[in-house]
Amino acid sequence: MTSPSSLYKILFITALATSCIFFYSCNNDKLKKKNIGDQKTGVEVAKDVRINYSIAGNRKAVLVGPLMYRVQDTVSYIEFPKTIHVDFFNAADVIESKLDARYAKYKDNQNIVFLKDSVRIVNVKGDTLYCDELYWDRTRTNTEFYTEKPVRIRTRTHLINGIGMDASQDFTEWHIVQSTGFVKVPSSQFPN
Repeated sequence: MTSPSSLYKILFITALATSCIFFYSCNNDKLKKKNIGDQKTGVEVAKDVRINYSIAGNRKAVLVGPLMYRVQDTVSYIEFPKTIHVDFFNAADVIESKLDARYAKYKDNQNIVFLKDSVRIVNVKGDTLYCDELYWDRTRTNTEFYTEKPVRIRTRTHLINGIGMDASQDFTEWHIVQSTGFVKVPSSQFPN
C-alpha cells in the first residue's frame, strides 16, 4: 500500500505533467493559427515557367518567366513579378517579334495582359519599342499592343518619341498618337 504522501506526490506529478501538455498544446495551436493567417490563401506558385500558346496546332507564342503566381481571388489573375519574355511566331513557325518586361499581370475575366517596367518589343527588322507600360490584347486585330504612356521607337535610321501608341503583335505596323520628337540618325551612330 502506498502512503498518503506518496499518493500526493504521484497526483501532483501527474497534474503537473497534464497541465504542461495542455499549455504546450494551447501555445502550439496559437502558433499554428498565427502561421495560417500569415500565409496567402489561393496562391499557386510556379518557377521556371514555359508556356506554349497555339491555335489549331500552329505555334503562336512561347512565354517564359522565372516565377509565376496564379492567385484565386474575387478577380483571379496570373502574375509574373520578376520578368517575362515572349517569342511570337508567324504561320511559317518563324519568330516575328520578341517581347520583354520586368512585370506582367493577366486577369482571368479579361483577355488583356498588363506589362510594365522596361517593356521592350523587337521585330524581325530590328525596330524596337521601349516604354514603361503596355497592354497586350489578343482580341484587338492588328492593334494587339497599345498604351497611353510615353514611348520611344528606334528604327534603323530614326528615333521617334511620343505619347500613346498602338501596334500589331508582330510590331511591323505601329501608330504613335502624339509625336513629341523625331530624329534621323545614321545607323553607324546607333548604340548596339
